[in-house]
Amino acid sequence: MKIIKFTFALLLCAVISSCSSNDDDVEDLTGQTGTLILKFDNGVGGNDFTFGTTYNKSNNESYKLETLKYIISNVSLKDAEGNSYTYPTEKNIFIVDEANGNNAGEIYVTLEDVDAANYTEITFGIGVDQERYQLGAEGQGDFLEEAQDAGMLWAWATGYRFIRLDGTYSSDTVTDEGLAIHMGSVGTTLDNYKEVTLTLPNTVLVREDASPQIHIKADIAKVFDGETSVNFSDGYNQVHTSAETTPVIANNVKGIFSVHHVHND
Repeated sequence: MKIIKFTFALLLCAVISSCSSNDDDVEDLTGQTGTLILKFDNGVGGNDFTFGTTYNKSNNESYKLETLKYIISNVSLKDAEGNSYTYPTEKNIFIVDEANGNNAGEIYVTLEDVDAANYTEITFGIGVDQERYQLGAEGQGDFLEEAQDAGMLWAWATGYRFIRLDGTYSSDTVTDEGLAIHMGSVGTTLDNYKEVTLTLPNTVLVREDASPQIHIKADIAKVFDGETSVNFSDGYNQVHTSAETTPVIANNVKGIFSVHHVHND
């Protein structure tokens, strides 16, 4: 009996020691922050996007672009335990401009001082939400001038352009006709702000000694052939403030994004 009791005691000690060891192995991220890079990569279908290249639509129309830019805002992340982190509001708005891409056509959005965690999901808005817009011109901070300089703002009463595509289109009946997709909300009367949530293919490890990257692909073809396929000849070659055409483009733009891969550096 003494031998059995002694054996049980040894096993109990081993279990307690193991549990204690596992507790010690849990990484303490309290107070840590790190840098997270969002790498936007525009394409058309399975091809890289290039200015001046002719791309075919699902009908007999084609297009080529000389401007491609859009506004991303309200970036937030969800960790493996379901906790959410939102980047500070005053800094949480960016213009992704293809003209500013590197040699690989990638545009970097850098988020600094992000709470350290193991993130599994990212959410961001396309454009400017009503809460931010209703702060008025004075409440936009430095972004108002940035948007003006980038051609992403109409008169203030009208608001921001959320996505801007400029170029030409051709069909069986026309050649190199003007193309201008300037979709946005219209003041407070027409709200085209959308949010997209993407599950990450592997966990993003934000740490003070690492700068992980989320590679986000944007398929520009889906602006025209997304949830709804549109024809330029039906008025979708000039999309500005119309209550009929802008919501269609806004819904299509919501579906252009996907996460290609994650780098944990």
